Amino acid sequence: MKLKLDNLNRPDEWNSDYKLPTFDVAGMRERTAAAPEWLHIGAGNIFRIFVASAQQDLLEYGETNTGIIVYEAYDEEIIPTSFAPYDNLTLGVTLTSDGSTKKRVIASVADAFSNDLERVAQVIAAPTLQMISLTITEKGYSVAPDTICKDPTQAKTALEQVALGLFSRFEAGAKPIALVSMDNFAENGTQLSKAIAAIADTWLNAGTVDDGFTEYVKSLKFPWTMIDNITPRPSPDVAKILAAEGFEDTEITETTKHTFVAPFVNAETARYLVIEDDFPAGRPPLERAGVYMTDRETVRKVDQMKVCACLNPLHSILAITGMLLNYPTISDCMKDARLVKLIRTAAVEALPVVPHPGIIDPIDFLNEVLTKRFPNPFIPDAPARIASDTSQKIPVRFGVTLKEREAKGLPAEKLKAIPLFFALWLRYRMAMDDNGDKLNLSPDPSVPADLNILYSLPFGKSVDLRLILSNKKLFGVNLYDAGIGDRVEDIFERLSAGADAVSNELTDF
Repeated sequence: MKLKLDNLNRPDEWNSDYKLPTFDVAGMRERTAAAPEWLHIGAGNIFRIFVASAQQDLLEYGETNTGIIVYEAYDEEIIPTSFAPYDNLTLGVTLTSDGSTKKRVIASVADAFSNDLERVAQVIAAPTLQMISLTITEKGYSVAPDTICKDPTQAKTALEQVALGLFSRFEAGAKPIALVSMDNFAENGTQLSKAIAAIADTWLNAGTVDDGFTEYVKSLKFPWTMIDNITPRPSPDVAKILAAEGFEDTEITETTKHTFVAPFVNAETARYLVIEDDFPAGRPPLERAGVYMTDRETVRKVDQMKVCACLNPLHSILAITGMLLNYPTISDCMKDARLVKLIRTAAVEALPVVPHPGIIDPIDFLNEVLTKRFPNPFIPDAPARIASDTSQKIPVRFGVTLKEREAKGLPAEKLKAIPLFFALWLRYRMAMDDNGDKLNLSPDPSVPADLNILYSLPFGKSVDLRLILSNKKLFGVNLYDAGIGDRVEDIFERLSAGADAVSNELTDF
C-alpha cells in the first residue's frame, strides 16, 4: 500500500479497512485545472485531514466535480516533502477513543505548489474561483504597516501574496469572492479583512496600485468561522501501526522551519466547522459534508462557547499544569483527578456568561470534551504544543470571561480556577518543574518583557507582581480591578515556595 495514483487503481492490494476514493481523481484534476473554484492557502495537517476530507465527501456524493488547489506560502519544504512524492494524496488516520483507527486516502487536492507568485495570481484571477480559504496560524494575520512590502511583485508573506493575486483578479475584471479564514481565533474574518485592507492601503500610498483596487478589496467578503479538530503532529506510534499493516509511506519529517509532516495525518474523531454563509461568487454545498453554514452572530456564539469556556481555556490549563507535573500527553493529564476538577471548575466559572449558539449545545460539547476528547489515550498531543504562545491566548480564553462576569455583576470572590491558572502560568514562567528541575518553555515570542523577572527565580524568593498582574493587554483586564490580583499573588507565593508546591496546591484545591 503506497500513496500513488496508480495504486488507487488496484484496490485488491489495499487492506479492506483503508477507504479509497470512489470518484475519478484524474478527471477531477483536469476539471480543476481548467476551471478552479477553491484555492486554499496553507498546506498544514488540519487542512489535509479535515478541510480536504470535507471536499472529498462532496466529490464522492457527486455534489461537486472539482477539487482544491493548495498553495503553501510559509514553509517551502512541505509540498516537496509530503505532497509531491505522494501524488498529492494524504492518508487520513482518525484515532478513536477505543484504540481503533479509521484510515482514508484523501485525494481531493487537485494541485499543490509553493514559491510561485505568478501561478498563485493566475489561480486567484480565474473567473470561476469562488473562494480562498486559509490555515496560516493566528500569527500569519499580524500585519504591521511598516513591515508590508511596498512592491507587490516582491510579496513575501502569505497575505501579501494573496493580495497580489487579488490585484490580478481586479485587473482581470473578475467578480468579488469570499476569503475564508479557517484559523482558530475569534473574529478571524474581520482580522483577515483588516490585514488585506492594510496591505492594499500601503500599496496605494506607495503608488503601486490605484484606489480602484482598494475599493475592490472593500467589495470582498470575509466570513467568520469556527474550526475545531485536535490534530497533533504525525505520531511515530501511528507510523508503526500503519507499517505493521503494510502501509509503506510512514516517514515523518521535521522541516528546517520545524514543521512536522508525513504522508499521513493523525487526528481525533470530533470535527466542527462553522462558517458564516456569505459567498458572493457561490460556494461548494459544504453543509452536505457536515459543515454548519449559518450567520455571523451564530458563529460568534459558537466561537465564544469553545474558545472562552468549553475547550480552549481548559486545554491551556492542562498544558501549563501538565508541563509543571511532567505529564507527557493531555490524556495523561486527564488521569489526574485534581486536574479534571480544576478544568471542570474553570468551565463552571465561564459557562454563565456564554450565550447558547443554538446549533450546538454548550453542555453537550463540554461533556464530549471532558469524557471523550481530552481523555483519549490514542491522541498523542503533548502539553508543550498547547502551551505555545500562551501569552497571546490568555486575553481571549480568560479575559473575555472576566469582562463578561463583571458586566453581569457576578462576584469575583467566587472565582477559584481562573486565579489558580494565572498563578500556575506565572509559576511555569520560572522555567522549573514541580521538582525544581529545569523546564524547557514552549515558544512564546510575544510574552511581555516584564515576565523576565520570573525566569529561573529561586524557590522562596519574593517578587513584585503588580506590574504584571495589572497588564490589561496580557490578561484582558487589570486583575486588581477585576478583584483577583491579590489572590493570584498569594497563590503564586505558595506555588513558588519549593518543590511539590504545585502538587500540594492542586491537592488542596
